[in-house]
Amino acid sequence: MGMPVIAFLYDFDKTLCTTDMQNYAFIPSLGMTPGEFWAEANGFGRRNRIDGILAYMYIMIQESERKNRPFTRKDLVEKGRDIRLFPGVQEWFGRINDFGAAQGVEVEHYVLSSGLREIIEGSSISGEFREIYASEFFYDENGRPVWPKLAVNFTAKTQFVYRINKGVLDVSDDKTLNDSMPDDSKRVPFRNMIYMGDGFSDVPCMKMMRAYGGQAIAVYQSENRAGVEELLARGRVDFMFPADYREDTALDATVKNIIRKMAITGRLIDENHRQFRRMGEGVLPNQVGLFDE
Repeated sequence: MGMPVIAFLYDFDKTLCTTDMQNYAFIPSLGMTPGEFWAEANGFGRRNRIDGILAYMYIMIQESERKNRPFTRKDLVEKGRDIRLFPGVQEWFGRINDFGAAQGVEVEHYVLSSGLREIIEGSSISGEFREIYASEFFYDENGRPVWPKLAVNFTAKTQFVYRINKGVLDVSDDKTLNDSMPDDSKRVPFRNMIYMGDGFSDVPCMKMMRAYGGQAIAVYQSENRAGVEELLARGRVDFMFPADYREDTALDATVKNIIRKMAITGRLIDENHRQFRRMGEGVLPNQVGLFDE
């Protein structure tokens, strides 16, 4: 049996990178400002009662065709090279992985994003993630986008928490995801999950963490500090920190303490289960409910 797994689940835009990922290179390539593009996409969605993610994906295709600047999957991946990450993000993953290993746990990283998988794949950190769950196009034989392959809105993100919990990572596999599974056979217990986001679109996942025993962390830039403070005040998150991932920041220190706590809790639960199995017929009265999730 391998080491216990701790999973970090990240939003991407304004959590790991500084703004919406389309703003860096894709929208300028259309000769538009981010404000113009998002106003058009959001207005189109509202007028036609279309999910906001599907609306922006449609406008990406429509605007690129209208301006005779069609894009391919390869083009979008290339545009991911322009993403600007917050301080310390580049080194964060290796450092946290090493710290987890020193505590006797394996750390994994996942993206849960309403942005585009293709752009994320072009970023310098794409190889750090076990899986990237993000909106994505389906492409024809010429590499042109023709249909949404996956659209990840803020409530759809929650299904991926369950996928990570059960280890059913293939988005086309719904049967295994919905099969009944004993809690102790689930690959990543909810208590071993840390969700990191920046705003209200992350609230459903943050609430899941709080309800099921995981941890929720909000990061902020100066312009969205008030919104993140509201998340903390409303009990949506456990902690809030500036979006600075460098070593020896308060974020770094707190995450390491969370990993320590999760590792110790896991060892206590394992010992509890060993004693339970040895007894063969029940738990000691003062242990009932001690580690309920």
